Amino acid sequence: MKIALIGYGKMGHEIELIALTRNHEIDLIIDKDNQHDLNADKLKQVDVAIEFSTPHTAFQNIITCLEAGVPIVVGTTGWLDKLEEAKKVAVERNSAIFYASNYSVGVNLFFRLNKVMAKYINAVKGYTTSIKEIHHTQKLDAPSGTAITLAQIVSDSIDELNGWTLLPERSDNKIPIESVREGAIPGTHVITFDSEQDEIIITHRIKNRKGLALGAIVAAEYLIGKKGFHSMDDLLVIE
Repeated sequence: MKIALIGYGKMGHEIELIALTRNHEIDLIIDKDNQHDLNADKLKQVDVAIEFSTPHTAFQNIITCLEAGVPIVVGTTGWLDKLEEAKKVAVERNSAIFYASNYSVGVNLFFRLNKVMAKYINAVKGYTTSIKEIHHTQKLDAPSGTAITLAQIVSDSIDELNGWTLLPERSDNKIPIESVREGAIPGTHVITFDSEQDEIIITHRIKNRKGLALGAIVAAEYLIGKKGFHSMDDLLVIE
């Protein structure tokens, strides 16, 4: 397939390498210096777009692709207040959007594990929940999209919880999230279930960006021919 790569930082370069090893072509690369090249004429030459840019530019990039009829895989976080609008445009333009806060297969298994854990915690009661996420200093949004997704999954399964809050803000019925930015860490997420009797800590640590890039390419392969909104729940289906 022919790919438009939107965002050419470290993730963009990793996606390009993996795409080429899977016999795909990168026909259009958009970065901060040539944003004007993201237009309907240029997009005619591609089958799918993969978007890993910035929270500030992501939404307009998405809309441009969808309006051109190009399905798009989005890995940028920090723009989700406009997700419903993007879904609507995808339907109106008979196109498709795939969004995940994290494209690592391991992270998505981590989500499922914590969903099960939260249901047990809800049944036995007596535990408080907290999340810590650590990323490289170049990550612009906080908390991470992965931490937000994790908090939502757990909150939806525990009756006493209603969403999350970013420290130092606190609320009795919300999961506190601590965001740390240091070094070149690709991404670490730690969730803690704490009671008077014990403490359960589950950690996912990304070793490098290869798993994220591979997940984005697999999502792009999946999205060809699809319509509407899709996520990792659609991709990782166990028959």
